Amino acid sequence: MNEIPLGRATQYPTAYSPECLFSIPRIDNRERMGLTGATLPFRGYDLWRAYELSWLNEQGKPIVATGEFIVPASSANIIESKSLKLYLNSLNQTRYESVEHARATISKDLSQAAGSKVVVQLASVQDSEGFSICTPAGVCLDQLDVTIDRYTPNSELLRTTVGQVVEETLYTDLFRSNCPVTAQPDWGTAVIHYKGPAIDHKSLLRYLISFREHEGFHEDCTEQVFCDLQRICKPESLSVMIHFLRRGGLEINPVRSSAPIQVDFPANRFIRQ
Repeated sequence: MNEIPLGRATQYPTAYSPECLFSIPRIDNRERMGLTGATLPFRGYDLWRAYELSWLNEQGKPIVATGEFIVPASSANIIESKSLKLYLNSLNQTRYESVEHARATISKDLSQAAGSKVVVQLASVQDSEGFSICTPAGVCLDQLDVTIDRYTPNSELLRTTVGQVVEETLYTDLFRSNCPVTAQPDWGTAVIHYKGPAIDHKSLLRYLISFREHEGFHEDCTEQVFCDLQRICKPESLSVMIHFLRRGGLEINPVRSSAPIQVDFPANRFIRQ
């Protein structure tokens, strides 16, 4: 972790530099959560969106695009965000014969860094339909009248109603965690869909807000929420999605689910993203 570029003064590359990409093993955080076996309790992916993406065509004319990158949760590594920004900027003065050539290059480099196949979709900035804004489905928790006094993750806050089984989607725009390297805040919208013993809405909101002073990468926070809900609430099925706001032209949306989950293009994008 000492070589991680985040939080350090960095020289931006002026030529194609796949070596900028910095990989962080997922196993480090998963071992801290007790996930030491070969079988994970969840499936899913990390959806990155890139808004500052450009390269040159064969005539030297700039091409600009938006990108969506799907990193499977089963991959060995996460890709550190600043290194991804540096890598994408290294494409700025690189010539590609076609959009497909650029897409294939990005997919190859991200797949190598993640240790698994990364799906890359590129779109013209004129294709605004693919990036239109929507509202989360389900019940918003944010107007609940709650008293908060815990700002580090505490799964003991969670409560369920025994004997009452429901299926519902709940969300909050109040989620915040902090970067473990720079301590900068990471804001997000957390969306929980489950079927099982009814989760007390106030207890869920208190629990999600308890991440407010926690330091953890986006992917790790999402997996901790999933594991805590699964362990304490024991749902029949569970999906956890945290849609984090962009920083440096990049946003990340980790998704973890107890069942196989399919990526829909374009994926949902919320108002603050």
